[in-house]
Order: sequence, then C-alpha cells, then structure tokens
Amino acid sequence: MDGKPTEPETAAAAPLDKLETPATEPAPAAAAAAPASEAPADADDPLLRDIIAALKTVYDPEIPADIYELGLIYSVDVDDDRNVAIAMTLTAPGCPVAGEMPKWVENAVNAVPGVGNTTVTMTFDPPWDMSRMSDEARLALNMF
Repeated sequence: MDGKPTEPETAAAAPLDKLETPATEPAPAAAAAAPASEAPADADDPLLRDIIAALKTVYDPEIPADIYELGLIYSVDVDDDRNVAIAMTLTAPGCPVAGEMPKWVENAVNAVPGVGNTTVTMTFDPPWDMSRMSDEARLALNMF
C-alpha cells in the first residue's frame, strides 16, 4: 500500500494489486494490477463483480485470453453515482486494436445494469509485462 487515501467521491475502488486491503487503511483510488485471479479487495461488491465479469468478455483478437486475466486492467474505480473509471494498458503500444479496445471495454462495462457511465483511460506506465497475467491466462497461453 502506498498510504494514499481514497478520493472522497469514490464509493468503491478495486485495487487490483492486493488480495486484501487492511480495514485500518483506505484503498488507493487506482493501483497497479496483479495477476487478475487475485480477488480485488471489494470483490464482495455485486456491482464490482459484474463489472469484472464484463471485462472478462473482452479479448485481444490475437491472444486467446481475456483482458482482465491478461492483467491489462490496472484499476477499476466506482464513484457514488456508479460511474466507472478504468485505467488499462495494452500488451504493446503498437497493438493493432489500440484505438478500438478502450471502446470495447467501455461498451462492455456500460452494459452492466446499474453502471452510470464508463471512462476508460489508456496508460503505458507502468508498462505491461507477462508477470501481470493470471495463472488462468498462463494456462490458456501454455506459458507455464
């Protein structure tokens, strides 16, 4: 944990870099992703579970694993109005679907009942590497 408090307007944040967030420390508003098979701290939030399920329907057309399990989702933040802010990356800046994938993510999350509006921000800091992949993605890609 970096010790930064959650933004006041953030109702639920999904720090994807921790299996658990201690009750005495607030979760950061955005965090680097860990292997996606690790549950976010607020995984008991039904809306967040539905958002993650929606993210798992989006695939890079060249890779037979979803973007969540690949570790391309760095953070999912839900505010009090149920608006969703997603920070994500790509496996490489020159990815052929770089212009399209954020819209795929936005459409998938906006289809979740109860979501207000979705904003997807693309980042390459930190750069993606294979250590961000879940065991499920590694198995699908035969990368053990």
